[in-house]
Amino acid sequence: MSPLSCRQLTLERAGRTLLDGLDLTLAPGTVTALLGPNGAGKSTLLKCLTGEVSCHGEISLFGTPRASWQGEALARQLGVLPQSSTLSFPFLCEEVVALGRLPHSEPHQERDRIVRAALKHAGVVHLAHRLYPDLSGGERQRVQFARVLAQLWQPTDREPIERLLLLDEPTAALDLKYQHQLLDIARALARRNTTVLVVLHDLNLAARYADRLLMLANGRLMADGSPTEVLTAPLLQALYGYPARVIQDPDGIPLVV
Repeated sequence: MSPLSCRQLTLERAGRTLLDGLDLTLAPGTVTALLGPNGAGKSTLLKCLTGEVSCHGEISLFGTPRASWQGEALARQLGVLPQSSTLSFPFLCEEVVALGRLPHSEPHQERDRIVRAALKHAGVVHLAHRLYPDLSGGERQRVQFARVLAQLWQPTDREPIERLLLLDEPTAALDLKYQHQLLDIARALARRNTTVLVVLHDLNLAARYADRLLMLANGRLMADGSPTEVLTAPLLQALYGYPARVIQDPDGIPLVV
């Protein structure tokens, strides 16, 4: 059973086609990167998958039509990290992360333990007692990532369930160290009942961390395959309009230069 399957997703706005009959199925336990030039439809696709934007077509999550899911039940299996957060209330960072546990029923002591663990994994324990609005953009993004980790956290004494994590340009505001840290965690989650779909602009980060690359342009799927299959100089020239050169690093990973 695929954690995510969609057929013929189509969206038009103001006479412009944003998604054009797009089909997509994700294999469980994989990291898939959505790539493409600005305006390709990457973030629009994620908003359709989360229900933020309505579109034509069929979307199934964990084998069930998206429209049939109850919000709280879906929130226990689907985590979403948007490009940015509009949260402006003077919450402590640990309170922001605790919001991720709202779909779950558990004693406060268990919730607090999970929140601390999520803060630690995201590398933001030192921000726990800081006010969220006072943080930099990169710090806010890392705290929000901790919130999503808390939301999808599965205690080891419970039966594991399949999870889906959608990340919309999660590395855009992050320093290089934290870009790799976040994507390292995403790969680790993929080995533990979690399927990851991530929008990225950095082709080399995508090649290093994703099992599968999807290249979009004008709302259409232009290429689908492994990093080696997708990151080719002719395709990059056609879609991005610059003479890219693709080499392999010592680990055999394609590197766009």
